Amino acid sequence: MNVRRVLVALLAVLSLSACHGAAADKPIIPVAHVNLKRYMGRWYVIAAIPTSIERNDYNPVETYRLQPNGSICTVFRFRRGSFAARLHTVHSTATVVPHTGNAQWKVHLFWLLRLQYLVGWLSPHYSRVIVARDARDYVWLMARTPHITASQYRAMVARVAAMGYNIKKLRKSPQRWPEPEGPRPSSAALCR
Repeated sequence: MNVRRVLVALLAVLSLSACHGAAADKPIIPVAHVNLKRYMGRWYVIAAIPTSIERNDYNPVETYRLQPNGSICTVFRFRRGSFAARLHTVHSTATVVPHTGNAQWKVHLFWLLRLQYLVGWLSPHYSRVIVARDARDYVWLMARTPHITASQYRAMVARVAAMGYNIKKLRKSPQRWPEPEGPRPSSAALCR
């Protein structure tokens, strides 16, 4: 599947999910403050309630880079269907919502889609994070390492449940490192 088809499918899914409301749900309260410089870098997706694009991903990783203009370059990389599959990347740009302690972003995917990104929980050492949405349609449990302990995972799942998510929809992300050698897209050229 080429990147254009993937992006069109993602746009359709996200547009439909915007209609699926969480009007009856209370907004998720993000963390009070995120030190953006400390937050930047590589985050391994440990588990997620995934978008349709992510449902069969192996070694999914989200990387953030702070741009000189204050925006955040995001690169999501994954392999579809197996650890040996071709490497795919999707890039986007995020902006911090003012007066949110850097804990709420708007992710600009394509030219017209702006998605909510809430840092719902962040470990004190910036080693694990839960990224949530008020719609409670998607959630991402991420860590600086590809694996976390069983007790850390259970604690994160409990936090996701407390946010009002249906944890039965969580999917653990297969992670196996190091990856096979091969051509890798350059993330440096993806953001302006």
